Amino acid sequence: MARLFWLSDMQWAAIAPHLPTNQPGARRVDDRRVISGIIHVLKTGCRWCDCPPEYGPSTTIYNRFNRWSRRRFWIRLLEALAARAAVTKSTAIDSTYVKAQRAAHGGKGGRKIRPSARRAAARPPSCTR
Repeated sequence: MARLFWLSDMQWAAIAPHLPTNQPGARRVDDRRVISGIIHVLKTGCRWCDCPPEYGPSTTIYNRFNRWSRRRFWIRLLEALAARAAVTKSTAIDSTYVKAQRAAHGGKGGRKIRPSARRAAARPPSCTR
């Protein structure tokens, strides 16, 4: 339990008034638990399907994050929290992951332009013995 992230009562009191209400569909699971799961995934950088089961189903956590992102909920929440001075204006949520390819910086293949055999033979040796 110590490795999991949970919103404190003070953090939840700042967020709760900004949550969407009267949403159609099935009965909603606990918003505090789902938002804690979203923040856990964003902080640790794990995959959505690897989210611990204490936060609820990983599909619910992913779908809620994705749906609220499309509705710009996170931006409005950060603007509201910045207006109350609960967070700084420069707060950002980022979970960027970029995998560099092995040959991204010329690691594979060596020099692209190779001198001809005649020019290579006429040039002085690159090392002295």
